[in-house]
Amino acid sequence: MTVVELTSDLSPYEAVQYFFHDVADQLGIDDQTRAVLNGTYREIRVQLPIRRDDGTVETFYGYRVQHNGARGPYKGGVRYHPTADLDEVRALASLMTWKTAVIDVPFGGAKGGVQVDPRNLSEAEHERLTRRYMAQVGYIVGVKRDIMAPDMNTNAQTMAWMMDAWGRTHGHEPGIVTGKPLELGGSYGRDAATGRGVVMILDEAAKRMGWEPGERTVAIQGYGNVGSWAARLAAERGYRVVAVSDVNGGIYMERGLPIDLLSKHLTDARTVVGFEGADPISNDALLELDVDILVPAALGEVINDTNADRIRAEMVIEAANHPVTPVADAILCDRGVTVIPDILANAGGVTVSYFEWTQNIQEFKWTEDDVNARLGRRMRTAYNKVCDCAEDLETTLRRAAFAIGISQVAEAAHLRGYV
Repeated sequence: MTVVELTSDLSPYEAVQYFFHDVADQLGIDDQTRAVLNGTYREIRVQLPIRRDDGTVETFYGYRVQHNGARGPYKGGVRYHPTADLDEVRALASLMTWKTAVIDVPFGGAKGGVQVDPRNLSEAEHERLTRRYMAQVGYIVGVKRDIMAPDMNTNAQTMAWMMDAWGRTHGHEPGIVTGKPLELGGSYGRDAATGRGVVMILDEAAKRMGWEPGERTVAIQGYGNVGSWAARLAAERGYRVVAVSDVNGGIYMERGLPIDLLSKHLTDARTVVGFEGADPISNDALLELDVDILVPAALGEVINDTNADRIRAEMVIEAANHPVTPVADAILCDRGVTVIPDILANAGGVTVSYFEWTQNIQEFKWTEDDVNARLGRRMRTAYNKVCDCAEDLETTLRRAAFAIGISQVAEAAHLRGYV
């Protein structure tokens, strides 16, 4: 009994609900269990008045949604973005529940957001906003309750402020957030983890497809933390990264972009646009390039009903959260495009966040080689498990990933007596 109809105007949360109910139908999940798994356990909206540098007071709004904690403490990042409303945060919290189950780390799903354009904040204003947010949501978080992490437009410095704000009331507990600076209990390998996980999944997929990296082209939309690491590591593995983009636009170079030189350009120009020797390209045009592998690593819903029939890549790897709408997913499936879903492809970040949390609890730091080796084992295991499930069920990788995630969480919920 699919609850959400497949249309082109679904909100982010409705879209995630569609994927959930579609697979729940396949699995025969009963209505009582479905109600527990689909709904959110707790969600709060908080007012965040801060004093600007000019002395005025401006009020922002923030959210924290805890979706499901059957498998362990809630876990999820906090994003600062104008679109980070309650609906989007609900959707992302739900995806975290299934993601942690697919990658097999003992967390539930949560997410946070503040509706703000951080480009309009000074560093001091950014800090005040962050500390106010943690003060407002702090009573529902904890090292064994809900652990935050960076997301879009937040970083290690943001986590340091959050950890300090929490510690002033509760004492020093570095495990309250992950993605912290190394000097404050962060983990080696955390900064690159999501992008590294994407490339690990790409390597496994290439093996299954019989592809040689040197013969395959890659386009990456989004050159933030995830996209830039994915580009760097893919190039090191021999893939030809021909196009990348950021919020200002994109660049294309048929023979492959020299990523090391691009990194230097980015440091100086603060954008990939204008890189010498590359042709300019729009973000929309990048998605429709004739490449083997397309990696959307920016915002959600960039591949939708308006452009899905023009995607020419053989494989789409979802490095961003929810970059493909349900209608677009169906179109890509009908056209034979392989889509590796976000709850598998970008799970490297939460995996190394788990490693960081574990190190904080143990008060023992692992080496970067150890972190990356452990990450590789989990990503490869999860990918092959999803592929095997897809073959057994004769379905897509997305449905297979959701089937694994839903089954794991449903079992935990039943064992705990939730239903």
